[in-house]
Amino acid sequence: MSPYIIAVDLGGTQIRAALCSPDGQIFRRVAKLTLAQEGQEAVIERIGRAIGEVMEGTTAGEVAGIGIGAPGPLNPTTGILLRAPNLPGWFNVPLRTLISERFGRPTFLGNDANLAGLAEATYGAARGISDVIYLTISTGIGSGIITGGKMLLGSHGLAAEAGHIIVQPDGLLCGCGGHGCLETVAAGPAIARDVVTRIEAGKKSKVSKLVGGDLKKVDARVVSEAAQAGDKVAINAFHRAGEYLGLGIVSLLHLFNPRMIVLGGSVTKAGALLFDPMQKTIERRAQPPYLEGLSIAQAALGDDVGLLGAAALAKTELAI
Repeated sequence: MSPYIIAVDLGGTQIRAALCSPDGQIFRRVAKLTLAQEGQEAVIERIGRAIGEVMEGTTAGEVAGIGIGAPGPLNPTTGILLRAPNLPGWFNVPLRTLISERFGRPTFLGNDANLAGLAEATYGAARGISDVIYLTISTGIGSGIITGGKMLLGSHGLAAEAGHIIVQPDGLLCGCGGHGCLETVAAGPAIARDVVTRIEAGKKSKVSKLVGGDLKKVDARVVSEAAQAGDKVAINAFHRAGEYLGLGIVSLLHLFNPRMIVLGGSVTKAGALLFDPMQKTIERRAQPPYLEGLSIAQAALGDDVGLLGAAALAKTELAI
């Protein structure tokens, strides 16, 4: 029988843990509220309880290791979570060591977006493909880059932050502290802000009616609904975001020459509204050799991508 892997997906809202097989089957799962406001020790204790619950019933030696996906920045080599914006007070936390010592199992820590890319390459849309770029477009833009079958990590584990490619040198302030990042023009809040700005400037849009006139309620989902109904202001917002996303992808193509681009995240549910202008920009701006054999696919793993990324990390590190 193959050994089990414990996968943990640590988020600002939820802690999820699962008992998995190396081939990505999930046998048991639990979820707990993170309750980050209660402090670091309380959250780590909840992580431990979640792991304990999914391990229940296994015997010594059946669990080969534990993989943890967490928000960055973090150092996967040292296992230290350097800072987590959604986890107040988390600075330089030796999370890998704390969990490994508690459970006596090899433990591995990785950035959640990087691991999502590894998950799609191991179990999902890019299974069997060794050169893959994964992008998740939602509140922000995260990414994972797989090259030669391995995650690109960089010297301190901070590589593959495609959301912070600068596409507008004098652009808006980004949450990272820089200006004009891809995230500021192509993520969900950017699409919503684009529409709100134009409505406030006098443009007519179905979006206003959908939110009852309260523009603070506008988000990418509402904009998508209006666009699907033919609203030009909403359609144009997705068009602009898609063009910028395409520009970002062109830069990634020229740098890494992937075989496949995998796109996930809530904003991608808009489908052709985002993808058509993105695809046209890629075809227009990329050098032709980089498009040969290139596939662009939607992510396949859905809400389990975080857990399966953590499982893929442990599977890869343990070589099982």
